[in-house]
Amino acid sequence: MTPSPDAGDHPRERRPRRPGRVGVVAATVAAATAVNLVVHALGRAAGGTFRFTASGRVAEVDALTVAGFTVVPLLAGMTVAAVLSRRLRWVVPAALVIAPVLALGTVVVMTVPADLDPVAKVTLALCHVTLVPVTVAGLLALRGLDRRRTRLLP
Repeated sequence: MTPSPDAGDHPRERRPRRPGRVGVVAATVAAATAVNLVVHALGRAAGGTFRFTASGRVAEVDALTVAGFTVVPLLAGMTVAAVLSRRLRWVVPAALVIAPVLALGTVVVMTVPADLDPVAKVTLALCHVTLVPVTVAGLLALRGLDRRRTRLLP
């Protein structure tokens, strides 16, 4: 006898897995870092020097600095949101307000007062602004994970 095609001899079609919390956080941080490095490179190409005075010494915002100032706070914030949102439903909606306010507020606190050349100042302000849509997309993806998990619970 020949087994029927429904007898379990064929592997089931597998749906592509959606990323979990770690994947969402990693993708958000990677996307923001990549975008900010491109923005920084474009600012350099446009003639920005990215030099400023700090404590009486000349300092420079290089690609590593841009990456670090993108990765560290975004990784911390997204990780906190990912962990807390498992138990506290209000975390992601609150983060959807707090994250853009922090990203845009740091322009006023960090970029505007620095004695950067105009191209560098605009470029670094854009780096802060690009965090808004990327972070919002990451937070909405986390919210989607929370909603999916709630639907699966008995």
